[in-house]
Amino acid sequence: MPRLAADRYALVADIGGTNTRVALAEGRQLLPETIRRYRNADHPGLESVLRRYLHEEGDVDCAGACIAVAGPVRDGVGRLTNLDWTMDARTLARAAKAETVAILNDLEAQGHTLGHLAPDMLRPVLTGPEPAADAARLVIGVGTGFNAAPVHETRWGRVVAASECGHVTLPARTEADLRLSQFVETAHGFPGVEDVLSGRGFERLYQFVSREAGHPAGKKAAEIMATMGDDPRARETVAHFVRLFGAVAGDLALIHLPFGGIFLCGGVARAFTPHLAEFGFAAAFRDKGRFSELMTSFPVSVIEDDYAALTGCAAHLASLG
Repeated sequence: MPRLAADRYALVADIGGTNTRVALAEGRQLLPETIRRYRNADHPGLESVLRRYLHEEGDVDCAGACIAVAGPVRDGVGRLTNLDWTMDARTLARAAKAETVAILNDLEAQGHTLGHLAPDMLRPVLTGPEPAADAARLVIGVGTGFNAAPVHETRWGRVVAASECGHVTLPARTEADLRLSQFVETAHGFPGVEDVLSGRGFERLYQFVSREAGHPAGKKAAEIMATMGDDPRARETVAHFVRLFGAVAGDLALIHLPFGGIFLCGGVARAFTPHLAEFGFAAAFRDKGRFSELMTSFPVSVIEDDYAALTGCAAHLASLG
């Protein structure tokens, strides 16, 4: 392809536990024709992915680069939670040939996406009062892992606080929940939220439901969803997942008070969207005793754009000037 103009575009990337999505952006706008996806298993690290991408895009010389990492970022260094990759600003600048670089937690990038999505990319799940323009918001991501980040508008600009809340203790309200926690702890060392509310966690939940039924078995996530009509254990697994998803989202709402809305993102969240109403997401979300009425204050939507984090990276980079 023809060589693109130097120092005009920004490279943005969303590095998940399974895939890396990469694109070029001009200001806050992604260039749709440049979006590519790579399997992480095919590469030894991010630098390999970015070098291949830039070669495929005509060795463009980027002015800036911003990446979103599915893991903690500390002192400019990002580490994937579910893959042994480490990324730092120097490596990113070298790989992208960029002067300005930024490394975000993946949910930080999703937070910077808000306000830059096409309206048809937001699917309402729960309605609520019309929010104030400066009301706090919350993004919750469910995919290979689980995480969330609050979004605040301040006089200094948007602030998105990073977290690793997918690794807090899984809540337990019933004896079955306690047995689930013990099951997860035995297999994984600690009963964290992500150990159930994620793609792999969903498969682990099916194993638990099958064992409880006296017929231990396992299935891949896609197979569980596809066999809901024929396999009662698959249907029960989906019901458990939705209930726990609602309960955890409600807990996070009480922690952050996102009167501006909650935004669900990630492949697993999108896959479950058609089943949230049927299996009682709203009831579980609002089941907070004397605070149940308060829970009706938080509208919930699903971000249906698979490349939203790339838009968030571009928006954040543009805000740096």
